[in-house]
Amino acid sequence: MKIEEIVRMALVEDLGDGDHTSLATVPKDATGEAVMLAKEVGVLAGVDVAKEVFLQIDKDIEIDILIKDGSRIQPGDRVMLVKGRSRSLLSAERTALNFVQRMSGIASFTNKVVSKIDGLHTKLLDTRKTTPCNRAVEKLAVKIGGGENHRFGLFDMIMIKDNHVDFAGGIRNAIEATQKYLKQNSKDLKIELEVRNFDELDQAMEVGGIDRIMLDNFTPEELKKALQIINGKYETEASGGISIETIRDYAETGVDFISVGALTHQIKSLDLSLKANFK
Repeated sequence: MKIEEIVRMALVEDLGDGDHTSLATVPKDATGEAVMLAKEVGVLAGVDVAKEVFLQIDKDIEIDILIKDGSRIQPGDRVMLVKGRSRSLLSAERTALNFVQRMSGIASFTNKVVSKIDGLHTKLLDTRKTTPCNRAVEKLAVKIGGGENHRFGLFDMIMIKDNHVDFAGGIRNAIEATQKYLKQNSKDLKIELEVRNFDELDQAMEVGGIDRIMLDNFTPEELKKALQIINGKYETEASGGISIETIRDYAETGVDFISVGALTHQIKSLDLSLKANFK
């Protein structure tokens, strides 16, 4: 889903048949200015999305972005200045702030996690644990914070996880069925396989025909041993039970990727506000 469509849906959700408070209290021809202010330390994300919100409400709103996405912000920093019809500014306010606050929270936490593995080979990945219909903006926030995106959805990569293996009747069945499916449907998709233990890893190495192995809930010590077994034949990813306190221990094993679902769920939004700008 494109950013423009996400914004449109958000505005439909918020506005319904009209911003009746603004329509009732603010004169039709009133104009004004408002400034978006940072109230917490963090990494800014979502100003371009907020711009889209204002312009979808009223294409005549003048927008001056004062701080760009990816910048560190401090309390009191002026992020964006908007000028136009007062009713329009009020109608766009909450939706614009919701996007910036949520995205900045994701970018700030992602940046904090990335800093823990600074200087190492390992790359930090997000997951599909996102807010429904907001995946594009949340994954964008991860990128702004310094992380990288895993697959976007179920359509752009094959990921054979534990339930797939169990329902398929084992690793060999799952891999061979996948290869047959891709060939029959003329699909060119990478295949990632999740393994839960060394027995499953041995089976994966024997069957082959995959691009990446996800090592689920392995300890750093087990991960080191697993990487020796894989020996560079496939890309490697660690996932499960990895916290910000332990992520460097996992990264120091040399694993290619670490995926962390917490980047986009249970995130605390960064506090910002939009205030009328009286001179």
